[in-house]
Amino acid sequence: MNDTWAPNEEEYETIEKIANSAEDGPVLMININKYHASAGFPNGKPYTEWMKVLPKMVEEVGGKILWQVPSLGQPVGQQAADEILGAWYPSHKAFLSLKEQPSAAESFRLRELCASEAVVHRCPENIIPKK
Repeated sequence: MNDTWAPNEEEYETIEKIANSAEDGPVLMININKYHASAGFPNGKPYTEWMKVLPKMVEEVGGKILWQVPSLGQPVGQQAADEILGAWYPSHKAFLSLKEQPSAAESFRLRELCASEAVVHRCPENIIPKK
């Protein structure tokens, strides 16, 4: 597997502790992705195939992709990004169970073909506008 996907072990330990506690609850994950040219973002076949599978996998754990926006540029900082996604999960436990879902293998295979870099930020769910 690509080093880009190496988990932050300390953060995963925190997520696992939350997932196994009475404090577990909804979580928003912000995904900042940079794509290989061969992915054809936003209309190429590898990317569009992944975007068919990814929401399905997230739905399999009770979550949903809330939004996807292309990055038009970066006036400050150095993090490469083509797209930013907001994914809502009903719990930290649900997020951790993504890899066990029926569509996970295909989603992760397509992710490897498409994304050259990815950063995922864990955020509080209560920041999501309710209207």
